[in-house]
Amino acid sequence: MTFYDLLRPILFSLEPELAHSLTLKGLNWGSRLLSSANQDDPRLAVEALGLNFSNPLGMAAGFDKNGEVPDALLKLGFGFTEIGTVTPRPQIGNPKPRVFRLIQDHALINRLGFNNNGQKRLVDRLEKRSEATRKLGVLGVNIGANKESFDRILDYGDGAKALSPYSDYLAINVSSPNTPGLRGLQSAEALGAIIAQVRASMIKEVPVLVKIAPDLEIKELEEIAEVARKMSINGIIVSNTTIERPVKSRNHHKNEKGGLSGNPLFEPSTRVLSQLYQLTKGQTTLIGVGGIESAEDVLKKIRSGASLVQLYTALVYKGPSLIKKIKHDLVELLEKDGLKNISCAVGIDA
Repeated sequence: MTFYDLLRPILFSLEPELAHSLTLKGLNWGSRLLSSANQDDPRLAVEALGLNFSNPLGMAAGFDKNGEVPDALLKLGFGFTEIGTVTPRPQIGNPKPRVFRLIQDHALINRLGFNNNGQKRLVDRLEKRSEATRKLGVLGVNIGANKESFDRILDYGDGAKALSPYSDYLAINVSSPNTPGLRGLQSAEALGAIIAQVRASMIKEVPVLVKIAPDLEIKELEEIAEVARKMSINGIIVSNTTIERPVKSRNHHKNEKGGLSGNPLFEPSTRVLSQLYQLTKGQTTLIGVGGIESAEDVLKKIRSGASLVQLYTALVYKGPSLIKKIKHDLVELLEKDGLKNISCAVGIDA
């Protein structure tokens, strides 16, 4: 039994957003007690996006929207963390309640709506990171557009200009289901315009990734793959939350509006991942997200085409010790499969 096993009933007795806020405060306070030494097995090291990752596990965007605890997350053992989604101007998001637990399904539904403190506050916070903490791991920043925006394409440019100096990569979020009309920006024309705007606006040149939805048809995936080829997109994050409800339980929250994350998302997001790997002919770095709870899940994502993976919801249910366990078990799986390192598994099942 871990400390989190004792803590979880207390957190789950609270509203999800309150529990989340307390978790961030705890991480912020406890980070000073965590060692910054990186002792990952070299077989888990990944070279992707022109960057070096000590292991393929990353914290997905949405957990640390305002960049409060990136260093604490890296100290917990992640190879990288992605903060945001951040918008040019602060916004409060959608009305509460807007986060719901589906405990039997190990899932969450959220309709937060890009609630964040805005890019200026984030820049102020990132400027204070020391040189030592910047070496802990890779830091990505996920950028989005304000709900009440005059020009959403310009919003992405604003994000790139403000945040590229402090990030190792930028992720363009055009796939949240909780901002009206946002997913329409996944069309070839809109996506191409956004990528061009982001690249033209960057102060520091960093890799540019796009985060897509798991609910796309094959024709839409073909268009994204073509944009990736034409625009030389550095990477694609597959995937955001789903508006579908592939849940087995009768939880009364399952029909709440919003995006579903967690275990039920694993199969659909992995299927899209495999399709996109084939469509891009393995030429674009893919990050697999959705429903990861074990080393077996990580390896399946990688064998389906991902070079890196991200998780979030599983930590709500299993706690931070999951990170260390996954890395330990991954090494055992590599040995069992006779693979020299984790990158040897990329796409072998796709």
